[in-house]
Amino acid sequence: MQKKIALLNAFKIPGIILLGIVFYIIFIVFNLRLLAVFIALFVTLLGSYRLFYETAQAILKKQFALDYIAILAILVSLVTQEYLVATILALMISSGKTLEDYDVAQAKKSLTKLADRIPNEVILWENNAMGERLSIGKVKKGDEIIVRKGEVIGLDGILISEAGLTDESSLTGEPYTIEKIKGDPIRSGTINMGNLIIIRITKEAGDSTYAKIVEMVKKAQDEKTPFIRIANQYSVIFTVITLLITGFAYALSGFDLTRALAVLVIATPCPLIIATPIALLGGVNAASKKHIIVKKLASIEILSKADTIIFDKTGTITLGKPIVAEFENLSDLKDPEILAIAESIERNSLHPLAKAVVEFAKSKKTNILHAQNIEEKVGSGITGVVNGKSYSLSKLPSQEGMMIGIFENKKHLATFKFEDEIKSDSKEIIKKLKTLGFELHIFTGDKKEAARKVVESLGENVIVKAECTPEDKQKGIQELKKQGKITAMVGDGINDAPALALADVGMVFSNEEQTAASEAADIVFLGGNFSLVVDSLNIAKRTLGIAKQSILFGIGASILGMGLASFGLIPPIGGAFLQEAIDVAVIINALRASR
Repeated sequence: MQKKIALLNAFKIPGIILLGIVFYIIFIVFNLRLLAVFIALFVTLLGSYRLFYETAQAILKKQFALDYIAILAILVSLVTQEYLVATILALMISSGKTLEDYDVAQAKKSLTKLADRIPNEVILWENNAMGERLSIGKVKKGDEIIVRKGEVIGLDGILISEAGLTDESSLTGEPYTIEKIKGDPIRSGTINMGNLIIIRITKEAGDSTYAKIVEMVKKAQDEKTPFIRIANQYSVIFTVITLLITGFAYALSGFDLTRALAVLVIATPCPLIIATPIALLGGVNAASKKHIIVKKLASIEILSKADTIIFDKTGTITLGKPIVAEFENLSDLKDPEILAIAESIERNSLHPLAKAVVEFAKSKKTNILHAQNIEEKVGSGITGVVNGKSYSLSKLPSQEGMMIGIFENKKHLATFKFEDEIKSDSKEIIKKLKTLGFELHIFTGDKKEAARKVVESLGENVIVKAECTPEDKQKGIQELKKQGKITAMVGDGINDAPALALADVGMVFSNEEQTAASEAADIVFLGGNFSLVVDSLNIAKRTLGIAKQSILFGIGASILGMGLASFGLIPPIGGAFLQEAIDVAVIINALRASR
């Protein structure tokens, strides 16, 4: 209902023009020609002033405009006193512009729906009591806020409450609630599904997870649709053909401007002006429904032509979430006791390996212990006191993969060995991409042995490059581009940022806060679902296909109509209605891109 009302409101000017046409006809019937001419001039100006203004702006910028034929048709219709034709042209142009504006607004509305969910105010938690309401922009790092059940969390922070339950589907696309315990990170944009929780803010509004998403959306909105430039290329040819046919019709009719007008009316290039941006923005709209943010509209066109895809391994083909593959007890303590100690300390850390230890301990149903005096130092590990004894967990040097040791003072109690699990759909997606004809590469910083195991598990002919630094990945992209490849890079981490920026299209999984990678990429996947890569490729190809269909059909139908009009088979008023029918058909086709 709201969309219908918005559409009706958008078409106020075309409605006035249509009403003016009705009055024009009535005045002509009652022989009130002066009033009829005044009405015709008014509605023609109302419907076409924007066209004249935008064309003048393009000329001042020394840009070729799409609207020369439409302007010429209006001017000739006025010179030949074909006022009804002029008003119908004004209605056609105004309706097309209005529909374009409406569809653009709807596409942008779809892109910004995540940002619209964020609250404007939060409630502070002060002195162990509910405090004042404060604008979200005034909340500082270290402030504590409360979030009630069902409310959207407005800022990033750390959970102060003992436990919580959040719905992260708005960010990840996965419809699961996530259990949180004290010390866990909480991201803005997620929903509190449990009881009231207290959060200590770690990022102010401008730096929050949601703020970054909003920033990406704004960039996508502000980006001028590049496919209009392709439409301009078609338009140059179309304009030349139109002028030739118009000249032929003018000469064939004995220099009758009415015959020339009939050709010009049919040639009005609304399909080029309207349909292409609708199709392209429709593609952005379709992508947003899949939790894919297209930051640069040009990326849709480039992605549709890509022939080579380069993947980072960790977090892209794999989950990027290490799991404990092996636990080795080196002490006299029982396994459950050591695991309970490790879990009590590691649940206070945000490190991925710490999370893996916590999950492993929970899976063994160990007792819950409480650690005190927690201290974590980047690169050194984490320490804590459990039952009066001091323990520490830190990384161990290893060529076999990632390992962590747990120590009591300096006594080595046990070792955790980790591996990264391949996403459940990675093998299927790689196979599908190979079938579609893409050349596939993996650039990873892992050791050759670890990389080899991943490729073997995928079961496909993928070219792998191991032990890559960020510079190595960038050089690999450069080499592929020198070979004439159109490249799409898929990554997820900060170390991928240089390669993402250099690739023709950079695509990034942003289920964690990889800000640098997200800013370097052109397309951002909200969540870690590997199938989003195929979805984005399909959307890009379909969108460009629909846009080109719209252009070619519009040009073809118009040229056919112009040919008939040049021999006097279609009068100007008939040409106006024919062009309107062509426009409607083209727009309906372009709107398919939003599905």
